[in-house]
Amino acid sequence: MTTVRPSEQMRDLGVVQYGAAVLAEAAHRFDLPDEKDTAEQAVETLFAAMERIARVHPFAKGMGIAAPQIGIARAAAVVQPADPIAAAIVLLNPRITAHSDETDEQYEGCLSFFDVRGMVPRPLAITVTTTALDGTEATTVYERGLARLVAHEIDHLDGLLYTARMRSDVAPIPVEQYRQTGRTWAYEQ
Repeated sequence: MTTVRPSEQMRDLGVVQYGAAVLAEAAHRFDLPDEKDTAEQAVETLFAAMERIARVHPFAKGMGIAAPQIGIARAAAVVQPADPIAAAIVLLNPRITAHSDETDEQYEGCLSFFDVRGMVPRPLAITVTTTALDGTEATTVYERGLARLVAHEIDHLDGLLYTARMRSDVAPIPVEQYRQTGRTWAYEQ
């Protein structure tokens, strides 16, 4: 019996894998409200992908997916917080406009190379400005795990993978060695 690697499973679910050019390029921003229909279609496609993936793999820490990960080079991403009853977050043209000086380092995974996990330092709080479908901008502050998820997806839209954020003396570990599956990120009170 052949075992399917996690990255192969994600590829089979429509997730673009590491090495694809679309993952290394900055995504194109939407001109809103003029491209409202295009943005809505991208978000619908992201939610459909997220639903497919969630049926196969549980995400105790929450989950996000960016348009480049499904082959769409546009600045859209969706994030489902770890709290299963929390509403999903839609990010159109997001940009981090401020971040806390306080950081922590936690393991992250990525649907585009799901065979490893890596320790990534991130700010404990970020301020993000997004564009609504009507062209107005909104600013939201995200903290802790949600800040980590949102920052990870914004990195994808900037053509960065989490490995670019890792300390140079730290390497990703094989998923088989990762011991935090099924647990949320831990933060001091």
